[in-house]
Amino acid sequence: MGKMLIYHGSFTEIKTPAIITGRNTKDFGNGFYCTVIREQAERWARRFKTPRVNIYSVLLDESLDILEFKTMTEEWLDFILDCRAGKKHNHDIVIGAMADDQIYNYISDYIDGIITRQQFWNLAKFKYPTHQICFCTDQALKCLKYESCEGVER
Repeated sequence: MGKMLIYHGSFTEIKTPAIITGRNTKDFGNGFYCTVIREQAERWARRFKTPRVNIYSVLLDESLDILEFKTMTEEWLDFILDCRAGKKHNHDIVIGAMADDQIYNYISDYIDGIITRQQFWNLAKFKYPTHQICFCTDQALKCLKYESCEGVER
């Protein structure tokens, strides 16, 4: 993966990204989440009163432990289930599709036994593509170079 631009939706300019640890578990655990899809970052930003998209250039350091899910697979689903259950991992960067609110509802239904794994996959395959890169360690954050921050129309 060569040098590319990535986006982070927020309510403010973030010149120096940091690992975000919150109360709520996320798809790939604690980290700083970005995407290569600008429109997705804009959707993230619109949750806030002052929506902003921070733009970074990134050149991934191949010496880092990078886990990439190129498609939504059984391994991707199991990894998200583990992370959302609070289990820790040792990867520096995790890349893959995002379990947005609708997908996460399907995951919750699967966890609760309302739908089967096969039913989950039948529902999930009809969603639009999503993408996320989770920078999970301070070493991984060193791959990011702040470029700019732009306001987003609500």
